[in-house]
Amino acid sequence: MKIYTKKGDKGSTSLIGGVKISKGHIRIHSYGTVDELNSCIGVVRDLYLDAHARDILYIIQNLLFTIGSHLAADPEKSKMELPELDEADVVLLEKEMDAMNESLPPLMHFILPGGHVASSHCHVARCVCRRAERLTVELSETEKVEPIVIKYLNRLSDYLFILSRKISADNNAEEIKWIPQANRQ
Repeated sequence: MKIYTKKGDKGSTSLIGGVKISKGHIRIHSYGTVDELNSCIGVVRDLYLDAHARDILYIIQNLLFTIGSHLAADPEKSKMELPELDEADVVLLEKEMDAMNESLPPLMHFILPGGHVASSHCHVARCVCRRAERLTVELSETEKVEPIVIKYLNRLSDYLFILSRKISADNNAEEIKWIPQANRQ
Protein backbone atom coordinates (compact mmCIF):
# COMPACT_ATOMS: atom_id res chain seq x y z
CA MET A 1 0.00 0.00 0.00
CA LYS A 2 1.39 3.38 -0.99
CA ILE A 3 1.17 6.17 1.55
CA TYR A 4 0.84 8.87 -1.07
CA THR A 5 -2.25 9.01 -3.28
CA LYS A 6 -1.82 12.46 -4.86
CA LYS A 7 -5.57 13.04 -4.30
CA GLY A 8 -4.93 15.93 -1.90
CA ASP A 9 -2.53 17.83 -4.11
CA LYS A 10 -5.14 20.49 -4.86
CA GLY A 11 -5.95 21.22 -1.21
CA SER A 12 -8.91 18.97 -0.54
CA THR A 13 -9.35 15.71 1.33
CA SER A 14 -12.11 13.16 1.88
CA LEU A 15 -13.87 12.55 5.14
CA ILE A 16 -15.01 9.14 6.30
CA GLY A 17 -18.21 8.90 4.29
CA GLY A 18 -16.61 10.17 1.07
CA VAL A 19 -17.41 13.89 1.24
CA LYS A 20 -14.56 16.06 -0.05
CA ILE A 21 -13.72 19.22 1.85
CA SER A 22 -10.93 21.79 1.92
CA LYS A 23 -7.89 20.97 4.00
CA GLY A 24 -8.46 24.42 5.53
CA HIS A 25 -11.89 23.40 6.94
CA ILE A 26 -12.36 23.63 10.70
CA ARG A 27 -13.11 19.89 10.80
CA ILE A 28 -9.64 19.15 9.39
CA HIS A 29 -8.07 21.56 11.88
CA SER A 30 -9.95 19.79 14.69
CA TYR A 31 -8.86 16.25 13.97
CA GLY A 32 -5.41 17.37 12.80
CA THR A 33 -4.86 19.02 16.18
CA VAL A 34 -6.06 15.87 17.95
CA ASP A 35 -3.44 13.98 15.93
CA GLU A 36 -0.79 16.53 16.96
CA LEU A 37 -1.88 16.07 20.58
CA ASN A 38 -1.51 12.32 20.24
CA SER A 39 2.07 12.80 19.04
CA CYS A 40 2.84 15.12 21.96
CA ILE A 41 1.50 12.54 24.39
CA GLY A 42 3.69 9.93 22.72
CA VAL A 43 6.72 12.08 23.58
CA VAL A 44 5.62 12.35 27.22
CA ARG A 45 5.04 8.60 27.32
CA ASP A 46 8.54 7.97 25.99
CA LEU A 47 10.16 10.37 28.49
CA TYR A 48 8.30 9.42 31.67
CA LEU A 49 9.32 6.20 33.39
CA ASP A 50 6.29 5.63 35.66
CA ALA A 51 4.76 2.38 34.36
CA HIS A 52 1.20 3.15 35.50
CA ALA A 53 1.21 6.60 33.89
CA ARG A 54 2.63 5.12 30.68
CA ASP A 55 -0.27 2.62 30.64
CA ILE A 56 -2.81 5.42 31.11
CA LEU A 57 -1.14 7.50 28.39
CA TYR A 58 -1.39 4.50 26.05
CA ILE A 59 -5.14 4.28 26.78
CA ILE A 60 -5.43 8.04 26.14
CA GLN A 61 -3.58 7.74 22.82
CA ASN A 62 -6.01 5.05 21.69
CA LEU A 63 -8.98 7.19 22.74
CA LEU A 64 -7.54 10.13 20.81
CA PHE A 65 -7.56 7.96 17.69
CA THR A 66 -11.22 7.26 18.45
CA ILE A 67 -11.90 10.99 18.79
CA GLY A 68 -10.00 11.65 15.56
CA SER A 69 -12.11 9.09 13.72
CA HIS A 70 -15.32 10.75 14.96
CA LEU A 71 -14.09 14.17 13.88
CA ALA A 72 -12.92 12.82 10.49
CA ALA A 73 -16.32 11.30 9.71
CA ASP A 74 -19.00 13.20 7.87
CA PRO A 75 -21.83 13.26 10.45
CA GLU A 76 -24.48 13.03 7.73
CA LYS A 77 -23.03 10.56 5.24
CA SER A 78 -20.68 8.21 7.09
CA LYS A 79 -22.12 4.75 7.63
CA MET A 80 -18.91 3.39 9.17
CA GLU A 81 -19.22 1.91 12.65
CA LEU A 82 -16.80 3.95 14.75
CA PRO A 83 -15.31 2.99 18.13
CA GLU A 84 -17.19 4.38 21.11
CA LEU A 85 -16.14 7.06 23.55
CA ASP A 86 -18.22 7.23 26.70
CA GLU A 87 -18.52 8.67 30.18
CA ALA A 88 -16.32 5.89 31.64
CA ASP A 89 -13.40 7.33 29.66
CA VAL A 90 -13.90 10.72 31.33
CA VAL A 91 -14.27 9.06 34.75
CA LEU A 92 -10.94 7.27 34.26
CA LEU A 93 -9.21 10.63 33.82
CA GLU A 94 -10.94 12.02 36.91
CA LYS A 95 -9.91 9.03 39.04
CA GLU A 96 -6.33 9.32 37.81
CA MET A 97 -6.27 13.04 38.64
CA ASP A 98 -7.65 12.41 42.12
CA ALA A 99 -5.04 9.71 42.77
CA MET A 100 -2.16 11.92 41.59
CA ASN A 101 -3.39 14.90 43.59
CA GLU A 102 -3.23 12.89 46.82
CA SER A 103 0.56 12.89 46.67
CA LEU A 104 1.03 16.46 45.42
CA PRO A 105 1.33 19.60 47.54
CA PRO A 106 -1.60 22.01 47.29
CA LEU A 107 -1.34 24.40 44.38
CA MET A 108 -0.80 27.86 45.86
CA HIS A 109 0.54 29.71 42.78
CA PHE A 110 0.31 29.61 39.05
CA ILE A 111 3.25 27.65 37.76
CA LEU A 112 5.36 28.16 34.67
CA PRO A 113 6.11 25.21 32.39
CA GLY A 114 9.58 23.87 33.00
CA GLY A 115 11.75 22.18 35.58
CA HIS A 116 12.01 18.80 33.87
CA VAL A 117 11.94 17.89 30.17
CA ALA A 118 9.05 15.40 30.55
CA SER A 119 7.03 17.90 32.57
CA SER A 120 7.67 20.60 29.95
CA HIS A 121 6.51 18.27 27.17
CA CYS A 122 3.42 17.49 29.22
CA HIS A 123 2.66 21.23 29.32
CA VAL A 124 3.08 21.40 25.54
CA ALA A 125 0.60 18.52 25.23
CA ARG A 126 -1.80 20.36 27.58
CA CYS A 127 -1.66 23.47 25.38
CA VAL A 128 -2.24 21.45 22.21
CA CYS A 129 -5.16 19.74 23.98
CA ARG A 130 -6.72 23.11 24.80
CA ARG A 131 -6.34 24.14 21.14
CA ALA A 132 -7.97 20.88 20.01
CA GLU A 133 -10.80 21.57 22.43
CA ARG A 134 -11.28 25.14 21.15
CA LEU A 135 -11.30 24.00 17.53
CA THR A 136 -13.75 21.20 18.30
CA VAL A 137 -16.05 23.62 20.11
CA GLU A 138 -15.89 25.93 17.09
CA LEU A 139 -16.74 22.99 14.81
CA SER A 140 -19.68 22.07 17.07
CA GLU A 141 -21.16 25.53 16.54
CA THR A 142 -21.89 24.70 12.89
CA GLU A 143 -21.81 20.89 12.65
CA LYS A 144 -22.72 17.91 14.76
CA VAL A 145 -20.05 16.90 17.30
CA GLU A 146 -20.79 14.45 20.08
CA PRO A 147 -20.68 16.36 23.41
CA ILE A 148 -18.55 13.61 25.00
CA VAL A 149 -15.70 14.54 22.62
CA ILE A 150 -15.54 18.10 23.96
CA LYS A 151 -15.95 16.90 27.54
CA TYR A 152 -13.12 14.39 27.15
CA LEU A 153 -10.74 16.97 25.66
CA ASN A 154 -11.58 19.38 28.47
CA ARG A 155 -10.85 16.80 31.15
CA LEU A 156 -7.73 15.58 29.35
CA SER A 157 -6.13 19.03 29.50
CA ASP A 158 -6.70 19.03 33.27
CA TYR A 159 -5.20 15.55 33.50
CA LEU A 160 -2.11 16.68 31.58
CA PHE A 161 -1.64 19.63 33.93
CA ILE A 162 -1.76 17.40 37.00
CA LEU A 163 0.47 14.82 35.32
CA SER A 164 3.04 17.57 34.65
CA ARG A 165 3.05 18.33 38.38
CA LYS A 166 3.42 14.63 39.23
CA ILE A 167 6.31 14.27 36.79
CA SER A 168 8.02 17.22 38.46
CA ALA A 169 7.45 15.75 41.92
CA ASP A 170 8.64 12.28 40.88
CA ASN A 171 11.83 13.79 39.47
CA ASN A 172 12.43 16.19 42.39
CA ALA A 173 12.13 19.08 39.96
CA GLU A 174 11.13 22.45 41.33
CA GLU A 175 7.80 23.83 40.21
CA ILE A 176 8.56 27.27 38.86
CA LYS A 177 6.16 29.77 40.39
CA TRP A 178 4.80 32.60 38.32
CA ILE A 179 5.78 35.85 40.02
CA PRO A 180 4.29 38.89 38.32
CA GLN A 181 6.88 41.49 37.34
CA ALA A 182 5.46 44.06 39.77
CA ASN A 183 5.93 41.68 42.72
CA ARG A 184 9.58 40.76 42.08
CA GLN A 185 12.16 42.11 44.47
